[in-house]
Formats: sequence, C-alpha cells, structure tokens
Amino acid sequence: MSVHSTESGEASSRRSDSRAADRRPVTIHDLRAAKDRGERFVMLTAYDHGSAALLDELGVPVILVGDSLGMVVLGYDSTVPVTLDEMLHHTRAVARGAPHSLVVGDLPFGTYQDGPSQALASATRMMKEADANAVKIEGGGPMVAVTEHLVRAGIPVMGHLGLTPQSVHQFGGFKVQGRGRDAAEQLIEDAQALAGAGAFCLVLEAVPSELGERVTQAVDVPTIGIGAGPGTDGQVLVWHDLLGLSTGRLPRFVKQYADLRADIAGAVKAFQTEVADGEYPGPEHAY
Repeated sequence: MSVHSTESGEASSRRSDSRAADRRPVTIHDLRAAKDRGERFVMLTAYDHGSAALLDELGVPVILVGDSLGMVVLGYDSTVPVTLDEMLHHTRAVARGAPHSLVVGDLPFGTYQDGPSQALASATRMMKEADANAVKIEGGGPMVAVTEHLVRAGIPVMGHLGLTPQSVHQFGGFKVQGRGRDAAEQLIEDAQALAGAGAFCLVLEAVPSELGERVTQAVDVPTIGIGAGPGTDGQVLVWHDLLGLSTGRLPRFVKQYADLRADIAGAVKAFQTEVADGEYPGPEHAY
C-alpha cells in the first residue's frame, strides 16, 4: 500500500469522496513497507478535528498529536507543562477527524519516565480514551525497557531521539544533538536498541544530516526526521510552522509553505473595515 497519494489539485478534489470509501486506514506495517520500497513519506502535527480531517482527506499517512501543542496552542514556553489530560483532549478530537491516517499521541513529560508500569497506565489511557493508534515517547536508555513493555502489551510505540524537547532544561536549550563521535555512536546504539525493543518508527530531531542518514541505515524501522537532513525515511513538520502561522524565531529546519498569518490578518482587517463603513452585512447577507 502506498502511504501517500500522487493526485493533487482539482482532479484529486473531485475524486476525494469516492476514494475515501475505498481507502483503508494506514498501519504501522504500511510505514515499514514504505521504507523497504525506498518510498519517502510525511508526518504532520494536528491538534483539532478540523485540521485532522483536512490532513486525512489529503492522504497524509501519519498525524502526530504532539505535545508541541503546549507551545503552539496552549501558550506554554515549552512542552514540559503539558498534562496527559490535555493530550487526551486534543488526541480525541484529532482521532475523530482522521479515520484513515495513523494517529500518534505523544505521552507528555512525567507520564512514563518512572518506568514501564507508569508508561503502560498512561499509554492505555491514550489508546482507550483518545482512540490513538500509537504513542510516542522520548529518549533511549531506560526507555528501551519501557518500549518493550508497551509493545508486549499490544501498544505500538514511536521512539524519539536527538533533541528531545521534554529534556530541554537538561540540554540547556534547544541545541543540536549527536555532535562528536561518542555522542553519535550512542545515538545509533539507542536507535538500534529501541528498534530491537519493538518501536515501529523513530523520530530523529535536530541531529547532523550525516548522523540522520547513518541511523536510518542502521535500523530496519522507518525514521522520520525533523532537522535531521534528507537521509531519513520521512519528514515531519509542525502544522503551524508549515502554514506560516508561527511567530518568533523559527528553527533552521523549518520551511514555511504558506503565509496564512498574513492572509488571516488581511481578512480580519477587511472585515473590520467593512463593518465600520457599513458595507457588511449587505443585502445579500440579510434575511
């Protein structure tokens, strides 16, 4: 099964309704098959029903309900304050809107680091209460045993190595990871250990491009890069970054494919002007 659609534009729009009935949900096995074929794929974040429904309609194979919602939706200064209840709330909305995409829910800081039992309790809630298809956890080392425990319980696990935002205070900020021979070798070992423990996919964030490619070649599960160079099996971006809705300084790896912030500002200003001038609502908008 291809994890992405080659159709676009008006033709794709006309076919969307009929094709939706023929589509089956993307599974973790589809991602592995894509890697085996050398087919690159994307993952995007979503935090609400509407955006998830659009991404699902567009054939985005993987949707991550990231704890990045803490910064881009809830106004926190990092992902650390995000609670499990907040993640469940947003993941439920996304899952309702995306019946075909693989929906991955982040387990937030403090909900799995205490070990396998805590992780299983949190992941079970994510699967049962939020209808996620998989969970994502950050880190190697002790997270290998956590991953193995969750996989044995029937919960698909996406790993996350490199810059792990929940550990931002330990890192001393959002800094590139895996520089230097020892750090690179440790990251490769962690990746292999996580894959061996049953992780179906690995996110690699903010690592040198050469290391991203080395990890991808060293494991038989798909890798998804974000600031890890072009050598990974897939790429992920935050929804708000992709669309030009983010403010402030953006990471080097972000490419903005639209400037919706400017478009929205123009629309709001036009509405304000027309109301002030008495142009809106016009006769065609009245009952």
